[in-house]
Amino acid sequence: MADLMDVSVLRGVGDLAVEQRPVPSPALGEVLIRVGSVGVCGSDVHYFRHGRIGDYVVRQPLVLGHEGGGTIVAVGEGVDSSRLGQRVAMEPGVPDRICRECKAGRYNLCPNVRFFATPPIDGCFAEFVTLAADFAHPVPDSISDDGAGLIEPLSVGVWACGKVGVGPGSRVLISGAGPIGLMNAQVARALGATEIIVSDVAPTRLEAATRFGATVLVDAREPDAIGPQLEVDAFIDCSGAPPAVRQGITAVRPAGRVALVGMGADELSLPVSLIQNRELTVTGTFRYANTYPTAIALAAAGRVDLDGMVTGHFGLDDVESALSADKDPANLKVIVEPGRR
Repeated sequence: MADLMDVSVLRGVGDLAVEQRPVPSPALGEVLIRVGSVGVCGSDVHYFRHGRIGDYVVRQPLVLGHEGGGTIVAVGEGVDSSRLGQRVAMEPGVPDRICRECKAGRYNLCPNVRFFATPPIDGCFAEFVTLAADFAHPVPDSISDDGAGLIEPLSVGVWACGKVGVGPGSRVLISGAGPIGLMNAQVARALGATEIIVSDVAPTRLEAATRFGATVLVDAREPDAIGPQLEVDAFIDCSGAPPAVRQGITAVRPAGRVALVGMGADELSLPVSLIQNRELTVTGTFRYANTYPTAIALAAAGRVDLDGMVTGHFGLDDVESALSADKDPANLKVIVEPGRR
């Protein structure tokens, strides 16, 4: 193994460069992973274009990418050497394991979590990364390298659908037919939802939704297309658009549930009297916890289609192109392959 590796580094807003850095060594309880595929997330795009997301600000060079999969090539002290050569999906947020939230099993809410590509923690647009061994989840050969990376956004869908209690016979509304919306639609289908209504303003995205679980398509530009007449059991907002959130809530039946997944406005107005009168449960979602085993099982069983969502591959020299691919609505999920030449 070489001593140096190539890394794509965000040096400032819109400023990317490929640099060489030493290959890291796995510490106690860690593994070294040769990165195979990394999905590009909207957060990567936002850091590239704006240099910040809320309170998280890029103040020093940062390696983007957190939807990663790869192969274990070295193990640190305390890790069984039988894991060498194992293909894994990388769960990118390692908590401190000792705080109140971790002790309660809510490790996604750990205040000290170290999450890939969240300043100042580097991500995995790199040839090699180290990771806590128990956050490197083995995947079977039935899951491709791309699929191993996309277990991360699939986990967002597993978490959100669990939050709103999607199950056999559920009627679900999902706003936003981007990658996360389509992941939620696939998970809802796999969990037994019989009606999956997907709304968006982009016809191209709506057409794609039919391939990934949607049973009903709604053009969100049409007035009154979303409202009480839908009477859904659950509403999952993946758009972050305030109008979509407000309209979606009105479509939820009494005692239904709402999950806010999309990152949009910091503040928005909600129909409080409707929420009270219908006794709706409205919850935020922040990443996920203990979802990787379920997500891997769904992908391995063919219950979700991860490879079908991939619309392009890029090497480290072309990360800027990968981060700009979202300008074409036909691009659902693009992949960075750090070893691609």
